[in-house]
Amino acid sequence: MRKLVSLVAVASAAFAAVVALPTDAPARGHGTSYTVLQMNLCLSGLAGCYPRTSYPTVLDEAAAQVVDHEPQVVTLNEACSGDARTMATRTGYHLRFAAVRYGASALPCVKPGGRGVFGIAVLTKAPIVSSRDRAFSVQANFEQRRWVCASTTDDVTACTAHLSTRGTTRERTTNDAECRELRGVLTGYDATGTTVFGGDVNRQAPCAPPAMWATEDGAAAQLSGIQHVYGSATLDAPNARVTAAVHTDHDFLLTAGRLYARPRGER
Repeated sequence: MRKLVSLVAVASAAFAAVVALPTDAPARGHGTSYTVLQMNLCLSGLAGCYPRTSYPTVLDEAAAQVVDHEPQVVTLNEACSGDARTMATRTGYHLRFAAVRYGASALPCVKPGGRGVFGIAVLTKAPIVSSRDRAFSVQANFEQRRWVCASTTDDVTACTAHLSTRGTTRERTTNDAECRELRGVLTGYDATGTTVFGGDVNRQAPCAPPAMWATEDGAAAQLSGIQHVYGSATLDAPNARVTAAVHTDHDFLLTAGRLYARPRGER
């Protein structure tokens, strides 16, 4: 793990890179503001980063980000089902959670216990009308990797995933396969309506389909470049920035754009 850089050394809102943007993005009117906040919170109680979370201070820090920025979508990696429900209740957001299996069963979160099971989550301002989650077809080890997508009443689908690390040859091969599969999932959703994605993809190269733009947390002081946010062309002029995180080992990635209406089902 990289050494934490002093908060003085990182701006509270450093700009991150926009690594891809379709040239046919809409340019009509002003649109409406639409933001996505990606956070990896290290909440399992088992990972090496967990001691620094000062639980439950990590939840206070994450909830404050949501309250301060009021994003339309929050994507959470390394979350716990009970903690995700707590965040949704505290912020007034709607929740979809997907449990990540360890071996044959779900992984209970510990230190303290009673926080549900480990996984990933999407929180949305707009009510959720449907959702899907699946495990990736290829897995590297006992920690299952999966994706979850939630479609909302504002005709936007929000997705998240936490891909395998790339430490070994097998893990790199698996991460590449997960990336291709994720690209296919997002392509399908983008073909029928506005789609956004936020997640820790554990790689520098994006998994965004060609029709979607991509941003990444290249300005982060911690583990930079591996958290990404992607969006449909109906989200114009994406502007990404990183805010420093004290109680988790990934900084926060906030991407804002202008949303232009495209009814679901219209290409």
